[in-house]
Amino acid sequence: MAASIYERAGGQPAFLALARAHHARCLADPELNHPFSHGDLDPEHVERLGAYWAEVLGGPSTFSGGLGDHATVLRRHAGHGDMSDLGRRFVACFVAAADDAGLPADPELRAALRAYLEWAVADVLDHEQEADIPPQLPVPRWTWDGLSPA
Repeated sequence: MAASIYERAGGQPAFLALARAHHARCLADPELNHPFSHGDLDPEHVERLGAYWAEVLGGPSTFSGGLGDHATVLRRHAGHGDMSDLGRRFVACFVAAADDAGLPADPELRAALRAYLEWAVADVLDHEQEADIPPQLPVPRWTWDGLSPA
């Protein structure tokens, strides 16, 4: 059986490092820094993000076990207007952050990570209004083949 994306990336420590590196890259980006520099991001934001990405990509259910569900994530990002350019920048920061975090340079892993984040950004952009988001949504699961059916 092939290792999950989570395992191949390096497990929970790798996703926490990725979340930290991504956050730093977003703060350094002249366009993305605005939403990332507000005081409304609580101190656990980076840890939650790392747990969310880890769970989506094959890790333990830490995020959904007490931190929220997919609807929580979508609601956090809804209602901010056209974010297409920010989405592209967000993906670029993520791709670069994988290097910063020391994730394996494995091309298959990097392609899976990028494909997931491109899907995730499109999913957020598809839910522009909070009212359009169902009250509960399970955390999606992304595999080597893409989005796993529910």
